[in-house]
Amino acid sequence: MSENQDVSFADLGISPWLIDTLQALAIFKPTDVQKGVIPPILKGHDCIGGAKTGSGKTAAFALPILESWSRDPSGIYAVILTPTRELAIQIDEQFAALGSNMSLKHTLIVGGMDMIAQAIALSRRPHVVVATPGRLADLIRSNGPETTAGLQRVKFLVMDEADRLLSSTFADDLGDCFSSLPPSENRQTLLFTATITDAIRQLKEKPTKGNKPPLCLYEIESDKISVPSTLQQDYVFVASHVREAYLVHLLSIPENAEKSVIIFVNRTHTAELIYSMLRLLEFRSTELHSQMAQRERINSLGRFRAEVARILVATDVASRGLDIPSVQLIINYDLPRDPDDYIHRVGRTARAGRSGQAISVVTEHDVELVHAIEDRVGSTMSEYEHASENKVLERLKEVTDAKRQASLEMIDRGFGERRQKQKEKQLMASGHLGINDSRNKRRKNKGTKSDQKMKKTRN
Repeated sequence: MSENQDVSFADLGISPWLIDTLQALAIFKPTDVQKGVIPPILKGHDCIGGAKTGSGKTAAFALPILESWSRDPSGIYAVILTPTRELAIQIDEQFAALGSNMSLKHTLIVGGMDMIAQAIALSRRPHVVVATPGRLADLIRSNGPETTAGLQRVKFLVMDEADRLLSSTFADDLGDCFSSLPPSENRQTLLFTATITDAIRQLKEKPTKGNKPPLCLYEIESDKISVPSTLQQDYVFVASHVREAYLVHLLSIPENAEKSVIIFVNRTHTAELIYSMLRLLEFRSTELHSQMAQRERINSLGRFRAEVARILVATDVASRGLDIPSVQLIINYDLPRDPDDYIHRVGRTARAGRSGQAISVVTEHDVELVHAIEDRVGSTMSEYEHASENKVLERLKEVTDAKRQASLEMIDRGFGERRQKQKEKQLMASGHLGINDSRNKRRKNKGTKSDQKMKKTRN
């Protein structure tokens, strides 16, 4: 069906009321992943859906859930779990928009918001619950049947970004969540992800229980994940001690001066430092990382979406699932240690056939990471031609002074202390110190390759 470009939402089994809502949202034709998974979901299949970011994954599960719910709109009908609060907020917003014509009741259960209010909202049995595993598990543990009885009749369980949810980090919380849901034979389970791992793929081999139809596995492409074909991938090779000056230069080049930009970094401390430095240099910027309070994160994303800020400095919390369609340029200030994280990052641009650009700032320590990324994506980066060392040197003192002032401001604000307190809270909540963090398992790069080696590989 995905090969037929004339397939309509009606052909997929979507009712007129929902099609009218889609058209009001300027959505007229289904995407490939929607063509592939909506019919089997409506027929009662469990489903694993793999597709690139920006391909309509959220609507691919929201539409059949709403279609099915409209025939029996009672109780908690669907629970959607996602690893991040930002992604949960986005999914909740999409359900609100798509279900607006049918008075859909939905609630958001995430950390950083009033837990008592969330418990009350859950006890009122909304039709759709969008949650992070940690907060939903907290409510289940602290409130018991009084709050969670409605979960026992859920018809759909959705796990978005399933590859992350099924990692050991979420194991305990997911166990508590699943214990309050119907057994798998009495509900439909939908797993969606941009990366179908071997572990997820093996789920298809498990026998179905009861009279359930076989699990549907849909991948939009034969390879797991890939960069958009309309993406220009560049690098600029710099000495590590002048990275900030080159970053400011890249943002100031006339061809980039008006673009919407996401700057990706690996650490929250770096995100805070770069954001503070850019603010002092009067760039319209904002930030997104895990050390921010929930309200700060929501406001920051809102400013960027509304183009009040044209630059977003972010850790990888923003690289997957978030719908920020206007991004024109990605800058990897830090190269990720996992090549798949690079693909998720650059997937924020060049979406839906539009062109986009990714520029990676490469230091003498990063050469092996570049090679690993190029091997993974099957193409080489081009050297960025518009960087000028003379222009960088002209602003070096200004940038260095701004960086120093930003660092002092972070100390005055107690940024490191806040980070330590949050870490202690997380450890207390977990009840032990043995949490597996997949990031700590990644091998740290110790590259010592030179500029000459970098250029040699290009010839």
